[in-house]
Amino acid sequence: MYKRILVAIDGSATSNKALVAAIEMGSYSGGRSVIRLIHVLDEMAYLTGLDPYTGQAYSAVHVMRQAGEKILAEGLAICQSAGVQADTVLVDRLGSRLAETVAEMAKEWQASLVVVGTHGRKGIGRVLLGSGAEQIIRMAACPVLVIRSEHDS
Repeated sequence: MYKRILVAIDGSATSNKALVAAIEMGSYSGGRSVIRLIHVLDEMAYLTGLDPYTGQAYSAVHVMRQAGEKILAEGLAICQSAGVQADTVLVDRLGSRLAETVAEMAKEWQASLVVVGTHGRKGIGRVLLGSGAEQIIRMAACPVLVIRSEHDS
């Protein structure tokens, strides 16, 4: 079974659903699985036109880091309450892209499975925002389990 499960979380209901699926997948191994939760800071904060070294930009990035740490702490608490061994990583790299970062982290950590949620965007929303899950599937060197949003058809 899957011994090292990487889960990308963003605090949304869909990523929480993906976390629950990862915990279930991990439970099939009889408690021998380890889950790593990662949260990638949204690069859009760096595209606001603000100088990242000014106080104003620092405040925005600082708030994003705090939010990311909170998301990871909540995910870790869910894992711990389920009795699953887990750790967390906050990824804060200027210009990092979600799919590349998740694929790179999975490879470095030697993940046997990546679990992500998808919001199931269609039409113009998909064109403008893309599909992070689809990109992760293309880039990851290990299997990827994609969990759909409850609102997805």
